[in-house]
Amino acid sequence: MAEIPVNRDAALQRGTSLAGADASGYAIGFGGGERAPYAVHPADSRGRLFPEPPSATRTPFQRDRDRIVHSAAFRRLKHKTQVFLAHDESDHYRTRLTHTIEVSQIARAFARAFRLDEDLTEAVALVHDFGHTPFGHAGERALDAKMRGFGGFDHNAQALRVVTALEQRYAEFDGLNLAWETLEGLVKHNGPLAGPHATCPEVPRPVLDFDRLYPLDLDRFASLEAQAAAISDDIAYNTHDMDDALRAGMIEVDDLRGLALAGDILREVEGLYPNLERSRLIHEVMRRHITRMVEDVIATTLANIAELRPGHADAVRGAGQTMVAFSPAMRAMEAETKRFLFARVYRTDRLMEMSRKAEAIVADLFNRYVAEPREMRNEWSEAMDLAAPEKRARRVADYLAGMTDSYAIAEHRRLFDATPDLR
Repeated sequence: MAEIPVNRDAALQRGTSLAGADASGYAIGFGGGERAPYAVHPADSRGRLFPEPPSATRTPFQRDRDRIVHSAAFRRLKHKTQVFLAHDESDHYRTRLTHTIEVSQIARAFARAFRLDEDLTEAVALVHDFGHTPFGHAGERALDAKMRGFGGFDHNAQALRVVTALEQRYAEFDGLNLAWETLEGLVKHNGPLAGPHATCPEVPRPVLDFDRLYPLDLDRFASLEAQAAAISDDIAYNTHDMDDALRAGMIEVDDLRGLALAGDILREVEGLYPNLERSRLIHEVMRRHITRMVEDVIATTLANIAELRPGHADAVRGAGQTMVAFSPAMRAMEAETKRFLFARVYRTDRLMEMSRKAEAIVADLFNRYVAEPREMRNEWSEAMDLAAPEKRARRVADYLAGMTDSYAIAEHRRLFDATPDLR
């Protein structure tokens, strides 16, 4: 591959994307070129829990991406809440599905910039929200409270259950039988779950159960592909939750002026386009918001790669740190944005009241299904009368977690005299 020298510092000063520069400051180009040595290479995959013959036309990670997109769990994301309820006042707000697609787009850009395996990166991005309940984090809180005596409920662990057990479409196995690297990315995209670098106080029980069957190296970092998907999630929801809140009238454009990142971008756009109408102004700010964060991650990650010089994907896993990262300055601005969104959007009276009502719906349904499992539809109620309490609770949690917002509301209306109005 031809290498063209590029000045990284000058590129940053111009605001030019560094997506085409490698760690040594040489252009690597675009167009699906050769993978970097530290990328995950399909030929080196650790395989699948249930061995399958290789495809004549697709890599293991292309097959995983395709299985994820064609799954029922992926389709259900269309009617699951991101922040604003999917059936709320406008169809313009993000759902879990549109958020997932946006995360995937950003992640694939990182994969192209760092010469990673684009299909694996995309697969991890597309599957990362499979375990989310109806009504977003409100539903997760309600289920976790109900499952406290039975191993709890965690949406990442639930995503693992979806792709290893609950999707039942294939003749020879339950789940999607994804490659080891895709499962690793799903479970550890936010960092190790065990050991000195653990990112959570306790490994969720469903993850431990599966790890005993098919070890995922829970004490090690995930691949750069998974790390790229994880930081893309942060970039997408920070920006798009702000965008949705502006369009919902929960915050105003002037509220952004006090933020280091969004405020600077707002002043830049106003200087370039005085008197721009509100909707265009918001879009110009939001698209630049993504761009600045993406370019910061690219520059920072290239510097990390240059410093650590991982020679292969396993060296990334043993690096002892996350390599796809924000710079310290951007990390501070991103944290400020999160604090702003919690104070002005997520914890507002409006959303908190809707969350309380949503939690009540999920709690009511859980209690009814545990007491009367035959109220669950289709095969879900089979053999439930004899199930041990923990197995019964987990099966009910699986059933509830798979529901869309609209189906959960419809079920509550079927089973109860009064259902909270979430609008």
